[in-house]
Parts: sequence; C-alpha cells; structure tokens
Amino acid sequence: MILKGRPYLYNTLIIMPSAEIITIGTEILLGEIVDTNTRYIARVLRGMGVDMYRVVTIGDNVERIAEAIRNSMQHAEIVITTGGLGPTVDDPTREAVAKAVGVELEFREDLWEQVVAVISRYGRKPSENQKQQAYVPKGALAIQNPVGTAPYFIVESPPLPMGEGLGVRESVVISLPGVPNEMEYILHESIVPYLQKRFDLNEIIKIKVLHCAGLGEGMIDEKIADLERLSNPTVGLAAHTGVVDIRIAAKAKNESEADEMIAKIESDVKQRLGEAVFGADEDKLEDAALNAVAKRGWSLIGIESGLDGALARKIPHTISISTQSAQSSNLMNTLHAARSESKADAALGIVANVAERSAEFALITPRGEKTHHITYGGPPRSVTRWAVNLALDWLRRRAMEGE
Repeated sequence: MILKGRPYLYNTLIIMPSAEIITIGTEILLGEIVDTNTRYIARVLRGMGVDMYRVVTIGDNVERIAEAIRNSMQHAEIVITTGGLGPTVDDPTREAVAKAVGVELEFREDLWEQVVAVISRYGRKPSENQKQQAYVPKGALAIQNPVGTAPYFIVESPPLPMGEGLGVRESVVISLPGVPNEMEYILHESIVPYLQKRFDLNEIIKIKVLHCAGLGEGMIDEKIADLERLSNPTVGLAAHTGVVDIRIAAKAKNESEADEMIAKIESDVKQRLGEAVFGADEDKLEDAALNAVAKRGWSLIGIESGLDGALARKIPHTISISTQSAQSSNLMNTLHAARSESKADAALGIVANVAERSAEFALITPRGEKTHHITYGGPPRSVTRWAVNLALDWLRRRAMEGE
C-alpha cells in the first residue's frame, strides 16, 4: 500500500504528514552564524498543520548530509534542507541529496541559462565554478530562484517501507537556499503551494502562549499535569528566568475551530492558576505591571542598584544608585526620599548582589510598604533578569489586590 496525500488512512490509523528540517553549514556548527531559517520554516509548516518531528544541523560533509537525509526520509514525508547550494566546493547539498536517493547529478542547460541571466543583471559574467549551480539530482523538479543565483529543487523519492504491516511512505526532499531572504521568498511563493497540493493540506495548527509569573515550573506542572497529557490541543511548559510559558497548540480544520479549542484550555488554565497568568503571546510582564499601576491611578518611580539599568529599561522614571550607596543606606529610606521628591504615589526598589545571587526588594504604595529578601539558585548571569521579573510581578500583584 502506498500512502500518498493527506491524511493517510491505514487500519483506522490516521497518519498526518510530518516534517524534518536539516540545516547545512559548518559555520552554524561552529557558532559563527545563527540559524534563523529553522524557526521560520517550522512556524510556516506549523500553520499548515504539518507535524515537526526533528531538526538536524550538519556540517559541510557530503556523506554525513546524505546519511541525515536518508534517516529523515525514514521518519517524515517532508524533508527540507537549507544551505549548501552555492557555487563553491563547500556547498555539498546537491551531491548529498543525489547520494541519499541513489541517483547521479545531471546538468540542466535551462538552469544554467537562469544562473547566467541573474548574474548578468549585475553586469558580470559567471565564473566556471558557478556552473555547479546548474546541476541537480537526476529527475529532480528544479525551480527557478527569482531572488538569487542558486536554483532550488525538489526530489520526490520512491516509496520507502515504514515497517511490517504499515505500508510504505513517499517522501519529498526540498532543498532551499540558506540566505534567509531568498529562502523565505521561495518558501511562500513556491513551496507552500506545492505542499498544499501534494499532501492535500487543509488543516492548520494554531498556538497560543500564556505567560505566568510568581509560580515555578514544578508547581505549575502539578496544577495542570492532566492538561499536558492531552493529544489535541497539546499543552507544554517552557521555563524562563522568573517567567513560565504555557504553550497551547490546537490542530483544526479552520482558525475558528482552533480558537474554540484553545479558548477552552486557556479558561481552564486561568481558573487553576489565577493571577499567576499575566498575559499571552506578545504580552510582557513590565506592561502587565505598569497597566495594573495605571489602573489604580498611581504614579511610579523606581530605584535600582546592581542591575546595570535593567529596571530602568522596563520602568520609566527609574533612578540608578551606586552599590556603595545602596549598601550604606537603608533601601526603604532611599525609596521614601525618592518618592517624596518625585511626589510619586508608588515606589519600587531593587538592590541586586550578583556575586551572592541575592536581591533586596522594597515597595511603597498607597496601601503600605513592604520589603523582601530572596536568594537565587540559578547562574549568576541570570540574577539581573530574575530580580527584575520578580519585582515586576510583586508590583503587579500588589496593584491588583482587592480587584
């Protein structure tokens, strides 16, 4: 049985198309450049309802790339490579794809004409090594690159066995340029329509991320563990410094259906976690805190020490004081003086000690004043972000009290 299109139905098992991304480039492995293509491709595929299984980064080695492609073809219907399509000797993707699917490279005169035409736009003649860009795996679907010199191609592989009793899988290997603006254009203009047609993609995956503060990842996990076991929507956690994200991903036939599925889980999460949830998606903790303060009609001033301006970047009207000054005087007294001088309704102060991984907090509002001392168990470089996030959440909750 050959499984083509989407969905695949076999013995009442519905198999959705899955994808793996292979980024190619030794410079990525060495940390010389940051791979932004993977995130971009993954988000586009997600929106089409394609399941992402794995991402692999391989250096410029033909054998290793070919092995990675063969491995991905065993697991996924869609294999996308980026990079390695240039004209130099360290651009091995064409040869690796051909080796992976067991064919030779072939020269395409029409592709060479395209390369020549693109280069001539810049008033130059192509060098001999640029002929390499006109070679593609035999039988590949080669498509012109209107925004660069390197043509890209799609190889529709022969059927591969999935395992005893599971039929066979047909995979497509799509090789895209590594230059981000070229890759993004080609992805939207050619690859998305191709995948929609070939795999009959008529579902979407929509994601909403809820942001939480004031509760650790472990405590949140205890409260929503049963939701994390759901298959659709799926729920997952991602811990940051002082903030925990809850990702809700729904697969549905249309956006309204996905929204409805997400809304149900979101409501459940908020009921269980209460005011720990401060926002969603692009919402920021500092905005949630400042909005809560503004809702009370309070004006606000901040005092920071040992934060290198981190609080000032979040809260306007923040004054930085020296570590020596912060140590030699009481933080609360300093806060009182700053509040009085500025005639602010509320004042928030933080003194961070990176070496000791600790922070002193002080807060004055029309409702009273409080101080707090907390130590941090994480790496010293994260103390600043941790202290600011904790203080902002403290301010937010204080302003929300009694609502």
